[in-house]
Formats: sequence, C-alpha cells, structure tokens
Amino acid sequence: MSTVANHATAPTSVTKEKMLQMYRRMQMIRSFEEQVNELYTRALMPGLAHLYIGEEAVAVGICEALNNDDYITSTHRGHGHCLAKGASPDRMFAELLGKEAGYCKGKGGSMHIADPATGNLGANAIVAGSTGIATGAAFSAKHAAKGQVAVCFFGEGALGQGVVYEVMNLAALWKLPVIYVCENNLYMEYTPIGDVTAVPHPAADRAASYGLPRIIVDGNDADEVYRAARSAYDKARAGDGPSLIECMTYRYSGHSRADPAKYRPEGELEKWKERDPIKIYRERLKQFGIGEDTILRIDSEVKREVDEATETCKAAPPPALDILTTDVYADGGFAWRN
Repeated sequence: MSTVANHATAPTSVTKEKMLQMYRRMQMIRSFEEQVNELYTRALMPGLAHLYIGEEAVAVGICEALNNDDYITSTHRGHGHCLAKGASPDRMFAELLGKEAGYCKGKGGSMHIADPATGNLGANAIVAGSTGIATGAAFSAKHAAKGQVAVCFFGEGALGQGVVYEVMNLAALWKLPVIYVCENNLYMEYTPIGDVTAVPHPAADRAASYGLPRIIVDGNDADEVYRAARSAYDKARAGDGPSLIECMTYRYSGHSRADPAKYRPEGELEKWKERDPIKIYRERLKQFGIGEDTILRIDSEVKREVDEATETCKAAPPPALDILTTDVYADGGFAWRN
C-alpha cells in the first residue's frame, strides 16, 4: 500500500481554515527553530540542539489529524513534534533556557520536553527509546476503550535497534491503536542510510514482516502526510491495528548544531530546498484562493509570537535552587561519594 500525492486536491475533510492552521504551525516550527539556532550560536542555550528545519510537514501533517487526548512520543529532534501537538513556544523556550516556567521546569532541556496536557509523552534522547512508550500507551488506550491512538515518531536510524521490531510485532499481534511514523531524512547522524541498509525504504519495506501496510509518503507535502495519517487513525480506531508510515524528507542542518554536515554531496541541500515544505504549502494556499495578504499576516503574527516568547524567557530569572531536588527520583540504596 502506498499513498500518491495529488497536488490539485485539498486533503479529505479539510477546510481552508484547517489548511491555514497547518500553514501557521509549519511556519511556527520554522521560526522557532531559527530562533533556537540563534540562541545556540550566541551561547545563550545550554546543551545541544537538533533542528527540525526542513521536516515541518511531517509533524504538522501527522499531528493535525490527531485529537487532543491522543498520544505522541518524540525523538531527540523533537521541537517540531511538540509544537505541532499544541505546545506553546514560550514554555518551550523556557525549557530550552533552563527556566522554571518550562514544561519540565528547565530540567529536561531540548531533548526531554514532555507535555501530558496535549498528549505529548515526551521527547527522548535514546535512539528508538520512545517506541516502547508509544506502544505501551496504545496498549492502555485499547483497554481504556476511549478511541485514543498513539503515534510514535522515530528516525530511520532507529531501525538499527531491535526494540523497534519487538514492539511492532506485539502491536500487530494485539491489534494496538498505534501508528509508527518513520521520518526518513536520509542520514543516520553522519552516515547516509543507503550505506548501511540494502533496501530503498528501510521502514516500509519491512512493514509486511509484521503484517503492517506499506505506506510511503512525500514527507515534504503536509497534505499527503495528513491524508495518510487520517487513514491510519481510522484503521486504528476501528480496532484494526497498527500502521507504519515512512515519510521521505530531509533535514537542512547537520545532525546537531555541532555538526557542519560536510559529508553531504555538493548540491544535495540546494536540491531539497527547491521542495521546501513551507514553500509548497504557501503555493497551495494560493491555489485555493487564499490571498498573499493573509499568508503574510500569518508570517508576521508567528514571528511576533516567537520573538516575544524568546525575549520573555531570556529575561526570566534563573530557577530557585530548592527546585533541584523536586521531581527527581533516585534509589535510596545508593550513596555517591567522592
């Protein structure tokens, strides 16, 4: 099974208002990540940042079709997933800058943001670390019988971890309402996926082994991703089990901000930028009668919101020292000594 793009058709059951929302969220992710890059470059942000620029259509297409109480699990490159599921940029910036107003009181940082209020069970710095969490959430959702689904985002590099296949097998066996979303951006950290995997679509080509439909979509086309997601969710909510969607996309920056990405072939980045997901969607909005003034207004509103959130978080005081020992769990049987 595969999904074929139809650029002249709006996604099923999506109004112009919904399309505008999808565009706004893609633009929010792009603007947020550009600001994160600025904060990192100016040494105002502790730790590393793994930017999501170039992959915005995947997060938005997948999450826009979800309900608020549906679950997602994320990855080390998780800012886009968080925003697409409804997180607010001010609390996210606070988390990245180590401020108490952050989603995890500044203790999680870039790779560990979680927001249970929007169904976000957390980003994860462990490759494939969230696959078991999402599958467990789907197990609980099935027994709660409230019609919820769980979405597990992971990169193609995670396909080298055995836990991925273990959870997919159980999910298929038990018909759990989980959708596995592989964001194939062609690089496993610094290594091209084609150098270590013999099949062209390492996620979808293995789907049949677990009784899952083979779904490959253009990950730079938010409408195509949305249609595939809606179909998978309908299947899961009907009790027909999991799906796997492989989204072909590309990250514009290196693995992290510490990576200059000099391993990429000359011209590859420029070629992918010709199919920039935001550029594609901006043109589609115009095809459906949405004027340039409306699009520019959204761009301006998003930039203002991100700028204001950044300045607010930068000005916030550091957290009080007494919160260092709250929300922290440790085994009382261990005593660390110098």
